[in-house]
Amino acid sequence: MKPTTDRSRPVTIEDVAAAAGVSVATVSRALRDLPHVAPATRLRVRAVAERLGYHADPHASRLAAGRTFTVAMALPLVGKWYFSQVVAGAERVLSADGYDVLLYAVEDRTVLDRFLADARYRKRSDALVIVDIRLSTAEFDALAGEGAALVTVGPVDSRFCSVSIDNVAAAGLAADHLLGLGHRRLGLIGGQADSPIHFEVPDERRRGFLAACGRAGVEVRPDHIVDGHFTVEGGAAAVDRILDTDSPPTAVFAASDEMAMGAIHRARQRGMAVPGDLSVLGFDDHDLAAVFGLSTIRQPVRRHGERVAELVLGLLSGEVDDPVHVVHPVEVVARATTAPPAA
Repeated sequence: MKPTTDRSRPVTIEDVAAAAGVSVATVSRALRDLPHVAPATRLRVRAVAERLGYHADPHASRLAAGRTFTVAMALPLVGKWYFSQVVAGAERVLSADGYDVLLYAVEDRTVLDRFLADARYRKRSDALVIVDIRLSTAEFDALAGEGAALVTVGPVDSRFCSVSIDNVAAAGLAADHLLGLGHRRLGLIGGQADSPIHFEVPDERRRGFLAACGRAGVEVRPDHIVDGHFTVEGGAAAVDRILDTDSPPTAVFAASDEMAMGAIHRARQRGMAVPGDLSVLGFDDHDLAAVFGLSTIRQPVRRHGERVAELVLGLLSGEVDDPVHVVHPVEVVARATTAPPAA
């Protein structure tokens, strides 16, 4: 017996699903031209919807499917190039599957505590992506206890999918590149030692760089290590402080390309040749790095976002059951801003 509908009420997505013999989620995907629906099923769903006079209300269909078709992303520095690229990569993959992205700026500990405590994202999204925010074991425990569909970029917990690079090893590559050119007086423009949020990347890159220098028997002076706050202006101010010391470095590693660009600009303003008087190496391979001729440590930033989105979709579809941990490779890209020290 064919399902019937009560014409005294509007036709719902459940009516279409029952009449077509498919799930509500399949109806939603078929009517929105999303992938992963067989052509014959798509045609059948559309024919049933037309016969019943069903007109999809996107908001109502999402509620009926038990989904918001939204993914929340929490980031510490929303306006920075790196984070914008991660978001762009994730959004490209998610939007192709009918999902929106909801951004949360989590800029300090108070905001993080409130974000985790009130958990508004749970009502507004189907999954959560946390980008480069260090959570405590207790905070990961709480998310695991709630059964959160969580994927991290950066921090790794065995219970959740993650996408990361080895920042310690990557910074070691930076040191090895400069040491291999013959530099022995090195400087480091780091991130945010006084960051109000638990942002672990600066500390990891600092540790990796100093450890590699130590293995080579090279000590980096404390006054040659200055925070640049991941900005062009911060990089310029940091290199000023480093160059104003006695016996300044012949090479500087900046933990982001934006800081490296600021350092290069300021060094040249001071009449220095880069790389003749000062070699500068960055991190990320920013879109403008090639324009600057900037030597850098390249990581696949946009691919981080794409991969995290693929993992989210796998979790939501049930295709991903066990946690997947992706570690993307990095590489040294030697351009024009690094060279052996002047004789």
